[in-house]
Formats: sequence, structure tokens, C-alpha cells
Amino acid sequence: MAEQFDLVVVGGGPGGYVAAIRAAQLKMKTAVVEREHLGGICLNWGCIPTKALLRASEINHLLHNLGPYGFAADNVRFDFNAVVKRSRQVSGQLSSGVRGLMKKHKITVFDGSGKLAGPGKLTVSKDGQPATELQAKNIILATGARARVIPGMEPDGKLIWSYREALVPDIMPKKLIVVGSGAIGSEFASFFLNMGAEVTLIEVMDRILPVEDAEVSAFVQKSFTKQGMKVLTGARIQGVRKSADGVTAVVEANGKVQEIQADRLISAVGIVGNVENIGLEGTRIKVEKTHVVTDPLGRTGEDGVWAIGDLTGPPWLAHKAMHEGVVTVEAIAGMHPHPTDTGNIPGCTYCRPQVASVGLTEARAKEMGYEVRVGRFPFIGNGKAIALGEPEGFAKTVFDAKTGALLGAHMVGPEVTEMIQGYTIARTLETTEAELMHTVFPHPTVSETMHEAVLDAYGQVLHI
Repeated sequence: MAEQFDLVVVGGGPGGYVAAIRAAQLKMKTAVVEREHLGGICLNWGCIPTKALLRASEINHLLHNLGPYGFAADNVRFDFNAVVKRSRQVSGQLSSGVRGLMKKHKITVFDGSGKLAGPGKLTVSKDGQPATELQAKNIILATGARARVIPGMEPDGKLIWSYREALVPDIMPKKLIVVGSGAIGSEFASFFLNMGAEVTLIEVMDRILPVEDAEVSAFVQKSFTKQGMKVLTGARIQGVRKSADGVTAVVEANGKVQEIQADRLISAVGIVGNVENIGLEGTRIKVEKTHVVTDPLGRTGEDGVWAIGDLTGPPWLAHKAMHEGVVTVEAIAGMHPHPTDTGNIPGCTYCRPQVASVGLTEARAKEMGYEVRVGRFPFIGNGKAIALGEPEGFAKTVFDAKTGALLGAHMVGPEVTEMIQGYTIARTLETTEAELMHTVFPHPTVSETMHEAVLDAYGQVLHI
């Protein structure tokens, strides 16, 4: 007999486990199917362990730059294995926490791979064992995504790394090549640079962090270069040669071909949805560019089958998946939730300097026909940033000149990933420049730059 549930979620990552919790709160009998680790890629192989590593690299950077604060430290050194071990312990602790949440909410967890097996049916299989059959009126697919593999740069577990190998490296490389300058590539490049590696960052587009506002991209590239990173944009990998203990990348950039040698190479060139082997064949579910097509509530073309998170396409962010999980479950429950608006989902990159943004870039707003008012405020004009010894960066706002609507906000500098939520709330509440200008920001805080960037857009900036 198949086990009966109100809802089965395929995938126990951020979107999947949050959807299951919300369903349990709404008194649905719920199950989660997970083939590897609860918490998914984000918790085990992405968001969380990378932040633990980046924290270590921040400490290493500070220990080598104590002079301006009146301190000195001799013979600074680190145990690289211990740095990596701590990041894994952080992930392990949180993964156990998710399992505890499943138990708390009486959610049944099935260990294995889930596959659609007809209307309202799902099979769970693992390692050749007899399949378990489940039945549910509604099924949410939350199988996530994986790193795109480029022919000639296939991760081999030693010389060429994906994000997984980069999180548990066998060595601390002296020289490193990172291909791809999105959030993943830029974070790894920043981490290894600040741990002492000689890093070359290669990007096929004409600027790094290409989804960000052009001014932010330019600022980060200048900062990376100042820190000692070699950055190549508009560059293409013509080939990669491997030796016993290193790699050589043949790179074409600016009409010239050069060879770059390194101990290791990280490939961070995109995301592919996990659409294989989940039973999509024979259904009305559409797949475009390796991602499942849904409406803003998570509905697919198949009755009773929903999809959320990285499986459904960009932005590939854990907080997007979590939000979609809640929205979809509430839609299943007939609660009429607000559809997910990807324009109100902030993006964060935790390199040094940090980058955070929400909404439209200035260029995109103009492309869409908006007449814009743009404000900027540099951190060098902010007292708290100067006191912290981190005065590099700026906040930028983009407003609709006709209505005062906040179209987008872009920040680069210390802890901007902790502040972007202020602009995100403003967009979610459809706040105009008037409300933002009349909001009182505490002093001294770095967040005052956000206020000043709004004032600057309307000719009322105070501190520059």
C-alpha cells in the first residue's frame, strides 16, 4: 500500500524544507524526500560553508593589516585544514538543526530519490532497494540545480574544482584560476586571495559581476585589482592542460592569447536545473533551458504538481526558494498569497568588498523606458565607515522621476549584505522617495549612506 500524504516535497533544500514546515503549520500531513543531506546545496555546499570560509579570510586580512588600528601581530599563520574543518562543522550543525525541525513539525523524511509516477503518485528509491510508493494530492518539486560543466573543464576532484571541491580543498593553492565572476566565482576568488593565494579571475563578459549595476562591477574590479588579483574580462578559455600537480589555461583576451599556470582551477560558469530522473516525461510540465516553467505561484502544467527554487530558474538564491516555498504552500491551501515578485528579491555577494542589490539597475531602468533620478553616496563620507577603517564603497539609488518609486538600489562596501533589506522592504511596501527621505536613520551607522543616497537623488544630500 502506498503511504498517503496531503503534500510531498521532493528535495530538502531551503525551498523544500521551508515549504514542508509551512505545510505542517497548516495542518497538512507532509513528507520530504531527500537523496543526500537535509538543507540542500545551500546549507551543505553553498551559502553557509562559504560564509564560514569567508569569515576566516576576513580575519586573515585583518591580522595582516592591524597597523592602522594600533596593533601588531608577529608570525601570523593559519591551519588551512582547521579553517576548512570549521566550515564543515558549521554546515553539520545546521543540517542537524533542519532534521530537528522536521521532527518538531512531525514531517516524515524519506531518504532517497523521488520520481513522479502518475497523477498524485511518487516513488522513492535508493541504492537498488525496493521503491517506496507515496500518494499525495499535491507534490512540490524542489530538486534544485547544479554547476554547469564546460567541456574541457570538467571537475576531476583534484586539479579542476567545482564549488564542491573548492569547499573541501586538498591543498591551499599558491596560484589559482577562477573561471566565472558571478557570485560563486567572485566569492571563491576573494576567499583564496585573502588567504594568500595568487588569483586570476577570468570572465567572458565585458565586466565582472555582470548582473550587477555597471558602477558596482567597475568598483569591485578596481578593488580586486588593488588587492592584487589579476582580472581578465572579455576573455575566453581556449583550452586547459593538466600536469601531475597543476593546470595551464590558454586564454584569449583583448585580441591576445596567453597561458596562465596555476595549482588549481575553479569552474564557476553557471547553473543547470536538476530536471533529470524526476519523472517529467509524459507530463504536461514544460522545461526551458534546463528549468521547470511555473507561474508566479509555483504551478506547473501538470495538475497537482508544483515547482520552486533553483529548479525553476534565476535568481538562484536560497531566500528566493524559501519565499516561493511559503507562497506555493499557501496557494495549495487556498489562502491567495501574493505571487512571488523576483524584482523584490535582493542579491548578495560576500566577497571583499561585499555587494548587495535589489530591483533594476540604472541601465535596465532606462532600457525599460523610465525617466530616472539617480543618487549616490560614498562610504568615505560616512563617520561609522571611517571609524571602522572601511571607507571604500558607495550606495546608489534609482528612482522613477515621475512617480518617486524606488526602482532599484545597489550597494558595495562593508556589511552591505546586512543592509540591503532596508531597500527591499521599501520596494515591497511600494515606498516612494518622500517616505524614505523622512525616515530617521540612526547615527553613527553605515546605514546612513542609504539615506544619503536617497537624498542625493533629489538634490538634498547633506554630507558631501
